[in-house]
Amino acid sequence: MQQLDLFKAQLSEPKRIAITTHHKPDADALGSSLGMANYLIKKGHHVQVITPSEYPDFLHWMKGNNDVLVYSEETAQQCAEVMEQADIIITLDFSVLSRINQLGEMVRESKAFKVNVDHHLDPEDFADFRLWNTGAAATCELCYELIVALGDEELIDSDIAECLYAGIMTDTGGFRHPNTTQNVHEVVAKLISLGADNSKVAKNIYDKSSLNRLRFLGYALSQKLEIIDDYRTAYFAISEKELQQYHSKTGDTEGLVNYALSIEGITLGALFKESPEGVKISFRSIGKFPANEIAAKFFNGGGHRNAAGGRVEMPLDEAVVLFKKVLKDYKQQLEAEVI
Repeated sequence: MQQLDLFKAQLSEPKRIAITTHHKPDADALGSSLGMANYLIKKGHHVQVITPSEYPDFLHWMKGNNDVLVYSEETAQQCAEVMEQADIIITLDFSVLSRINQLGEMVRESKAFKVNVDHHLDPEDFADFRLWNTGAAATCELCYELIVALGDEELIDSDIAECLYAGIMTDTGGFRHPNTTQNVHEVVAKLISLGADNSKVAKNIYDKSSLNRLRFLGYALSQKLEIIDDYRTAYFAISEKELQQYHSKTGDTEGLVNYALSIEGITLGALFKESPEGVKISFRSIGKFPANEIAAKFFNGGGHRNAAGGRVEMPLDEAVVLFKKVLKDYKQQLEAEVI
């Protein structure tokens, strides 16, 4: 790990540390943030986690959740003060500062020692110390390895272990995706030995749905799932009105795109979700099909080969039309990936 000794020296005495992660944090984003925060607090540092937006209720069980500062118009000044006063800023689970919205410029302009831990492609060069590995399944996997490399594995308690386990579990699709490597199994086995209750974590994340979310899921599967047989593709296009009809909250569409990909013979799944800011798109694929290439070339996004996302400022129906047009260029590749 390049510059590890420099980072270790930064932690040799109590510091003010700000930790942030990407917009709409998922389990890997929040798990890595709170896992690192709880670890650094045990080392005697003053730590503040800041998220650029709210996140799903099913992540609120993690230790330290109640102390997270969520950026908004009301908290903007407080967030700015935390960033200005920080000795160290740790950025987790994103590779470019645009992923943290207004917080991005705060990080860029800060004189703090900057740390970036991530597993996404094409990182922006803003960190003094970077632990970056696209071969890692999750940022939480890298955070565990970082704590070990710093010589502090004995500081990992059950709360920290469960935060890190949550991110690895979800970013591997419940240990089903191809990124579930030998190292993933070895790391989660170690986290369980350090106190992570794997059954508790799974239940908190997967089995805490609201009635509205279940009704929305039923509606989406029965009324909104579209199949394009010629291109081995399935997708959902969900309007803002439909989300409002089911009182959808942040996280209620989590995992929906995976149902599209779960259909036998499907290579590419997509979810188009309308909001006042435009249309957010999630892509999932199998095998070697480059979902991230489609996201980057046509939808202002990126990500991993089999899990990517993007956003466009156009009506929902136009975004779907663009998607169908794009598929024509990938017909051969879509047909080649059959499991």
